[in-house]
Amino acid sequence: MKILVVTQYFWPENFRINDLVDGLVSKGHEVTVLTGKPNYPAGKFFSGYSFFNKNFESRNGIKICRVPLVPRGSDNKLLLAINYLSFVLFGLFLGPIYCRSKYDLIFAYSVSPITLVIPARFIGWLRKTPVIIWVQDLWPESLTATGAVSNQRIISAVSKLVKWIYKGCDLVLVQSRQFTDAIAKFNVDKKRIRYFPNTAESLYKPISLSDNSDVTNAVPNGFVVMFAGNIGVAQDFETILKAAVLTNENKNIHWVVLGNGRQFEWVKSEIIKLNLSDTVHLLGSYPMTDMPVFFSKADVMLVTLKKEPIFSLTIPGKVQSYLACAKPIISALDGEGGQVIKESGAGLSVAAEDPVALANAVLEMEQMDKASINKMGEKGLDYYNNNFDRNMLLGKLEEMMHELVEKGN
Repeated sequence: MKILVVTQYFWPENFRINDLVDGLVSKGHEVTVLTGKPNYPAGKFFSGYSFFNKNFESRNGIKICRVPLVPRGSDNKLLLAINYLSFVLFGLFLGPIYCRSKYDLIFAYSVSPITLVIPARFIGWLRKTPVIIWVQDLWPESLTATGAVSNQRIISAVSKLVKWIYKGCDLVLVQSRQFTDAIAKFNVDKKRIRYFPNTAESLYKPISLSDNSDVTNAVPNGFVVMFAGNIGVAQDFETILKAAVLTNENKNIHWVVLGNGRQFEWVKSEIIKLNLSDTVHLLGSYPMTDMPVFFSKADVMLVTLKKEPIFSLTIPGKVQSYLACAKPIISALDGEGGQVIKESGAGLSVAAEDPVALANAVLEMEQMDKASINKMGEKGLDYYNNNFDRNMLLGKLEEMMHELVEKGN
């Protein structure tokens, strides 16, 4: 099949859509990606890229068409809004020009905000091509959950936009089963909604390294609780830091954070303010290829989200990465995400925004023998292989794509 993938974020930015596209190409499909100029997460163009250059690239058999956009900047809400808007506008005007081929279908990767799907919806209408949307975040719920917007008129307007987007999509894929009802309320027939969870890139797998690995020299000795990913409002670092205060007397416990985000500087200042410098370590961002190496130095991986109804419906993408590496997990999640941890037997799960329960879970895990901890990791890997395996999910996606294309012919 000839497939057009529409996503604001793509290689060299690290998003799951990269691996899905690689997987489709490996299956023999011809894939074109309509995307923007890479600037996430630092907020400035990657080296070698600018507003005007590198509009067309090729990588691993993938044709990449890049529309210009305004970089998102660093912790600037106005620039961030302009960044999102610029991708939509340039995608609408240049997308149909850059991507003139006849495609069998269009695949839209829907991370926040959902407005990023508008170019896919427009090109699908213009070319009379079926559109599949893969929903990673629910809207307009995501606006209110992070406190970004409370104005009811804005929320109402966004709801109408969301309804219009879903109406123009032939198939709606959801990364969590719990998304189904929230999407169906926009008059989307449940027959058009399919469960398609995230997987993990093939590089995520159990590995064993010596203690003197160059990559992991920054990881302290002791019982390591490791968080990897975005450092933002949704990830609820307030609860993590409160839990770290409660375990701070135990100098064997170290909270290690890999990643960056809009709250990085706030977390950094709080660590100093709360006298946590000896036990909480902000290591910054590293390439995704280094993550399994870092994970190998952790005793347990950490995943958290704020206590919001919308977050109880989701499975954070890092869960699959942790499971694939056979690492035990401590989660402070409500709903679907926490249920995966309990169901799999991969670790301990407590309620969101409960620092006491989180601290107690860490203390409990620290007292466990190594064999018991390793057993949790093995159970998690078994669960991953049965539910989130990459090749299995790629096969299911192919089936859904063929079904949709044949239906339209």
